[in-house]
Formats: sequence, C-alpha cells, structure tokens
Amino acid sequence: MLKERMRQFETMINTCDAVLATELVDAKAPFYTPASKAPVYGGQGYLSIVRFMRQGFSDVQWKLEEMVAEGNVVAVRWTCTGTHDGIFMGLKPTGKRFSASVMNFYYFNEDGKIINDIAAEGMIAILRQIGLVKY
Repeated sequence: MLKERMRQFETMINTCDAVLATELVDAKAPFYTPASKAPVYGGQGYLSIVRFMRQGFSDVQWKLEEMVAEGNVVAVRWTCTGTHDGIFMGLKPTGKRFSASVMNFYYFNEDGKIINDIAAEGMIAILRQIGLVKY
C-alpha cells in the first residue's frame, strides 16, 4: 500500500495536485525548507515547497527511481531535473539544466498519510557547515 501511495505522491509533486496532497499528507505534518525558518504544514504546505522550486525551475520534475518500504517508512531515491529559468533564492536565471539524485525517507501514520519527510542532505550539508553555502 505505501509503495502505491508514493507513486501517487510522485504524481502529486509533479502536477501540484491539491486533492492528492490532501489525501496523501496529514494536515498536521510539518515540513522544512531553506526558504523559511518556520515549517509549513500538511499537503498544501508541501505543495508550497514545490511551488517555491517552480519559481526558479518552471519545468522541475521528480522521477521515482527506486524505493524500499519497511513498516511505516519508505525510502525513495529520486532524480530531480529542471532548468534554471527564474529567480531562485536571489540568483538570476542562468538557463542551465540540472539533474540531481535525491534521497528521502517518508514516514506514514496508521491512516496511510505522510507525517514526515526527511531528506538526506549529503554534500549540501557539508558545504553549508563549512560556510560555502549560506542557507
């Protein structure tokens, strides 16, 4: 069941589907983004992060490459692609395309709704901690 929910989640983030967001994400679930010090909540909050990404990368897409589910947790490896065609965190559009491998862990409640999303930061965490990246 959780793997099917993640396939629906992939559709939700790639289409900004508000109905799916309500079905898939618990309304009280907090999500964090570099764009805000305070968390955003629920499906609409999650979609606000997607919209934030679309400001800088109007064609951003996430492709679910593989996933592993155990208990109430699903680990997903995504490929995220897009074109930097809008202002993103103060950086003017470069027109450059990107493709990045991203890893997230999703936690589900007993109703099958996402209650937490933890991103594996990898190299960005190192760059942030040594002061090379400011957010």
